[in-house]
Amino acid sequence: MGEDPRPHRHHSCITICCMYHYDPATALDELSEEAILPNPVHVRDMILRQRLTPDRSLELNRLFLEYQKFFGEAQKLGKEILKQLTA
Repeated sequence: MGEDPRPHRHHSCITICCMYHYDPATALDELSEEAILPNPVHVRDMILRQRLTPDRSLELNRLFLEYQKFFGEAQKLGKEILKQLTA
């Protein structure tokens, strides 16, 4: 059999990166331990993969919209700080 042309290190990184964002518990652990905020796209995926009641879905969607708004604002502020630090 031939060898897999892809480096294993990259393959396992892709597996880890692509799988974690579907697991809310892992994302919560990362947030608690390292203050890493999950990308809003990943949060939306987590919400959509749950079997939620309509009321719970609406409640989480409202919270998600706030999260998405503040995530974007934090990104802009962080980008501006980094730009000024590298100037």
